[in-house]
Amino acid sequence: MAVETYPASLDIEYPANLSRVKTFFRIFLAIPIVIILFLLDGSGGSSTNSQNGTHAMASSGGISGGLFIATALMILFRQVYPRWWFDFALELNRFSTRVGAYLFLLTDRYPSTVDKQTVTLNITYPDAKQDLNRWLPLVKWFLAIPHYIVLFLLIIAACVVTVIAWFAILVTGRYPKGLFDFMVGVGRYGIRVAAYSFLLTTDKYPPFSLS
Repeated sequence: MAVETYPASLDIEYPANLSRVKTFFRIFLAIPIVIILFLLDGSGGSSTNSQNGTHAMASSGGISGGLFIATALMILFRQVYPRWWFDFALELNRFSTRVGAYLFLLTDRYPSTVDKQTVTLNITYPDAKQDLNRWLPLVKWFLAIPHYIVLFLLIIAACVVTVIAWFAILVTGRYPKGLFDFMVGVGRYGIRVAAYSFLLTTDKYPPFSLS
């Protein structure tokens, strides 16, 4: 399967310059928006890939967990993916990805609850009867185990890269392009895994690729 045809995509504009002051105090500046995201999602825990310069769009509880269970049941018993459920999940993940991009220094723009800003996340809305196998939601979480392992290692690498980038930005005012591309790739990888195993929007197995 060609990577570019996968029905979930993420792109973040590379910033020409980044504020040294905002970068230095980023962890403190992000506290209010992180609290908002936590309250909105109501999750007991979440995985970040950046969901990865980003938030990996799947959490262990709260709204995300409830949507996963409800969507799985709807596909299983009725072969329907309610459009408003999809739209809500998409916008929630777009918001969480903007928060992740800000936290991981990929942008200086404070996360908006509405505007895309420099983060573009798209997921194709599925025709449940034509595009989705009604039984796969029962086993997708298991089939995706190899991706969980890879994603876990990538998240560790992303944390290390963020520390390196933090020092680089303080010295040069720029995020090293190679490291930036890696971080966006991790986020892209994470959203594909989430679209397959948690959002249940596609039956296409995610590629082992950051591109």
